[in-house]
Formats: sequence, structure tokens, C-alpha cells
Amino acid sequence: MKRFKIITETVALALERGATVELASEGQITPLAYDTLRERRVLVVRQGEIDVEEMDRVRVGEIRVVAVGADHTGVDLKQSVLGHLRARGLTARDLGTHTSTRIDYPDVAATVAWAVVHGEADAGVVIDGAGLGSAIAANKIRGIRAAMVSDPIVARHAREHVGVNVLTLGSTLVDTDLAAKVLDAWLSATMHEPRYVRRLVKIQRLEGLGSSGSGRAGR
Repeated sequence: MKRFKIITETVALALERGATVELASEGQITPLAYDTLRERRVLVVRQGEIDVEEMDRVRVGEIRVVAVGADHTGVDLKQSVLGHLRARGLTARDLGTHTSTRIDYPDVAATVAWAVVHGEADAGVVIDGAGLGSAIAANKIRGIRAAMVSDPIVARHAREHVGVNVLTLGSTLVDTDLAAKVLDAWLSATMHEPRYVRRLVKIQRLEGLGSSGSGRAGR
């Protein structure tokens, strides 16, 4: 873990993308460095703010691989989502379903959620009629933070503030254009504020994932 008394733009440019660094309690970040740190998704933690190693474990990383699944109501929207993700240069894994034959959304949500938890994807997208049921189902799996989103502003907050790693969409609530805007807002956001990561640590402690929470359990 690198520690600094001052972070200049030169220092920020030299840091690895996605790194977590510690700033002395009385340390400073120069104005030009702020934008560079944000662009490079570098998390700066002030000394003594919270356990740095724990923050690093829960920090939300960059999304490169997305697992996508849908029930029978979301097959068409799923194809649009897959195409949009791939057009952005991401790897999009199609986890079904592929026909209009009825399928229960909890099964699809679980398939996508487990792909994320097991590291087969960085994040997931699940589509059903309203998106609500899939969010509830996915959230039953430890390590998943799922949210139903139908608005780009909420999508940005979902990732930036809460670290949502599974986005659920309602095929009856969003069309292909709105879904693309929601996805873009979600994918472009990053959790860069230490206070958000600190709160995420507390959320994960509630489900026994934090290092100091009761009933600690792995993913």
C-alpha cells in the first residue's frame, strides 16, 4: 500500500489504474491531481479513516466482463443489451434464456449472480418483466448488491454510491434506448469517494463478508 504526504498530478499519473493509496492525515492533493485520480479510478484513503485493507477488499473494480440473463419476457431486450455492451468493447456473456418458453426469474437471477460471485464476470444484468423480482432474488446471494433501475441518474448513483454489481431491468418498463442510457450511466460510474467505500464495508459486514463482522463468511 503506497502512502503519500502530498499527491500531485505527476504522482497521480504514475499510479496504477484502480489502485488504492493512503494519504497522510495532514496530507494534501493538488487541484490538478483530483481529475487525474478520478479518471484513473484511484481511491485515496486518508490515514486513520478506516482500515485500508478492508476498504480495498470491497472496492468496486472496473467492469470488463458482464453476465447477462433474462426470463422469457426479456429475451428481445437481452439481445439489445448484449449488442450494446459488446459495442462498448466489453465481453458480454449470454446466460439465457433464448426462447419464449416460460422460465422463472429467480433461476435466471441466481445464474447471473453466481457468475459474478465466482469471478466469471465483473458484473451482471438480469431482465424480467419489472426487474423487481430479479433484484430480490439476486440479493439473496452473498456478495451481490442488485438494484432495479429504470433511470440513468439512479443507475449512476447505484454504482458510484452503493457499488451495485448486478443491474436488473424491467422489459415492460424500459425500451432499448432507455436501457442503453441506463447501462452507459452505470458502466461509466466509479466508486471513488472513501465515504462511499466505508459505507459499503458496513453493508458487507451486515451479511458476514467484512473482516470484523459477526458470522464472517467468504463468497
